[in-house]
Amino acid sequence: MKSLFHLLLRFFFRFRSFNAEVMNTPGPVLLIPNHTSWIDWMFIVVCMKDDWKFVTSSATAQTSWLHRLMMVNRHTFPVDPGSPYAVKRMAEYLTGGGKLVLFAEGRLSRTGTLMKLFDGTGFLLLKTHAKVITCYLRGAQRVPFSPHPGWKRLFTPVSAHFSSALTPPNQENISSLQARSMLTTWLRDLMLKQQFESEMEFGPANLLDAIAHTAQQRPNHIALEDATLQMLTYRKLLIGADVLAQQLEKVLGVAHAASGPDASRIGVLLPNINATPVVLLALWRLRKAPAVLNFSTGPATMKACAELAGLRHIITSKAFLERAKLKVESLVEAGIKLIYLEDVRASITRTQKFGTFLKHRIGLQPVTFDLPPNSAAVILFTSGSEGVPKGVELSHRNILANIRQMLAITDLTDHDRLFNCLPLFHSFGLTIGLLLPLVRGMYSFIYPSPLHYRVIPAVLYDRDCTVFLSTNTFLNGYARKAHSYDFRSMRYLFAAAEKLQEATAQVWSQKFGVRILEGYGATECAPCVSVNTPLAPRYGSVGRLLPGMDYKLEPVEGVADGGRLFVRGPNVMRGYLNADANAKFQALGGWYDTGDIVSVDANGYLHIRGRMKRFAKVSGEMVSLTAVEDALAGAFPQYGLRCQVAVITRPCEDKGEALVAVTNEHKLTLSEIREAIKAKGLTNLCIPREIITVKEIPKLGTGKVNHRELQAMIVK
Repeated sequence: MKSLFHLLLRFFFRFRSFNAEVMNTPGPVLLIPNHTSWIDWMFIVVCMKDDWKFVTSSATAQTSWLHRLMMVNRHTFPVDPGSPYAVKRMAEYLTGGGKLVLFAEGRLSRTGTLMKLFDGTGFLLLKTHAKVITCYLRGAQRVPFSPHPGWKRLFTPVSAHFSSALTPPNQENISSLQARSMLTTWLRDLMLKQQFESEMEFGPANLLDAIAHTAQQRPNHIALEDATLQMLTYRKLLIGADVLAQQLEKVLGVAHAASGPDASRIGVLLPNINATPVVLLALWRLRKAPAVLNFSTGPATMKACAELAGLRHIITSKAFLERAKLKVESLVEAGIKLIYLEDVRASITRTQKFGTFLKHRIGLQPVTFDLPPNSAAVILFTSGSEGVPKGVELSHRNILANIRQMLAITDLTDHDRLFNCLPLFHSFGLTIGLLLPLVRGMYSFIYPSPLHYRVIPAVLYDRDCTVFLSTNTFLNGYARKAHSYDFRSMRYLFAAAEKLQEATAQVWSQKFGVRILEGYGATECAPCVSVNTPLAPRYGSVGRLLPGMDYKLEPVEGVADGGRLFVRGPNVMRGYLNADANAKFQALGGWYDTGDIVSVDANGYLHIRGRMKRFAKVSGEMVSLTAVEDALAGAFPQYGLRCQVAVITRPCEDKGEALVAVTNEHKLTLSEIREAIKAKGLTNLCIPREIITVKEIPKLGTGKVNHRELQAMIVK
């Protein structure tokens, strides 16, 4: 029978298994696979020996003769899921040296991804000390026998990836309830990590391959829409990128002939429009690395970034430069050639368009592209909120790793619709707002500016978007202008780039009924490091580390319950373009110094205390300026949501440093600030010595306060 099953699976699903020898591990041992289709048991049974048994539901077995035949036999271990003795029976069998296959989710996944695991699994591990093998059934959610709501078809490849036999960690000096919960979390982390590692090993190795693979499955699915209401299907996206690559190859002929790493970098100066991802894909086809310039920083900084990257060409648009009133004369004077998309588009012939269309329709275009995974995929520039921007080189592997990390911990489906108004020169907007939905096969609406507080909620409402990315500053702006029903379809609202303030979270929860999921990251990490999810939320934290990442804390003088955070993982950058910064990074041996002071609780949730540079030493004590700003955020409802307070420092002879409150509300008084800080339970050291009123607090393009510019304005 196993041979017949194996033959059928090989024919219909090209089934393969990896590390199946681990199934010979002597008992007690528990095998935990993910559960996405009705025939998952077949993929497991062809890999196991006769001494294994499947845990099945005796209640479900009574619903029909077929269920009874399949679920009550010598290969099964029927239990009544409603009985309090079910787990006890499994524990007794394991303790006697048994080997059980348990679908720990307790049900078929309705999302195609890992759902919650029942704590009974942790109880089994706690009481039996059984070894654990996890199994990731890759592609099983796409078989016709899956309840997953996305596309499904026969002959989709499925593979089984078995882990090594692992021993659960000892749980001492804690209650039984805590121990079983922690063991269940440990098991789920293992399963997520295995999924991530399997996708990295067996999935497409570069971004162009990953997007082309998705396009092959869903060629007519609408992948992108922009503010012009122009829609691009996957087929149109790839055809457009192919045609543009052919034309750019002619324009960039000189650059092809040049040698050195700089010749492979091409600047991109474009807003959030459909043309931008087309340009990115076209440059990857030419084995070029796009250097995406931040047009909100001004001509001087753009020129400095272009020179740092050694750019000789920048792809832009005449209409964009005119509409945004960007001054690019300094770039031209520096010898950089501007390539206008309008001119390139005009030079493309109808014959060329039709020929490329024909090649894609009849399948003459390659499905895979020879792009090394560790080659540079994109150059991004840090925000420069506290110093000169640094050039960050992210590889295809870095970005794909971050995408797959996020897909492992979220239950995004084919039917989710993402709205992204964060600029594509920002890593959050580029990786999560654009490339993740393109790789996953989701619809994405890209909007040119996050500052249109009245328009954006209306577009979200009109397009039934279910996923939204934003920052604390922008979310406050939308809350002021949006109707309470505008976010009715929202499933995921991710906030990052700056500290989520308690007042913001409360407004969104009370007015819109939406929970904000705060995350944390850095451009150097492509960008996500940790994030809260509906399955594992902890308000006040920035979530748990993504699968495949490690961390360590370096002690900081004056900070007792935290330290300076270092992280490493496959999503951490190749390096900096800046020689000094890159030398320091490379010396760390793969670790990235975030520069943030962080505490980590017993369950692995990260709590950001503030940036190292944003701590002041007052009377010998370390004071987090971020914590003070957070205490003041939303503390003055009498002045409305527009009221903002930023905190900087100035030298002080008697105390070392003194705190200064800077606000855009002229009625706000120092006594009100003092009362707000005391109400939050902070010490007197956290109270600013003076208050300064400005017309507008300077911001970066991502909405974060530009503390470097603010400090220069106030402290002269």
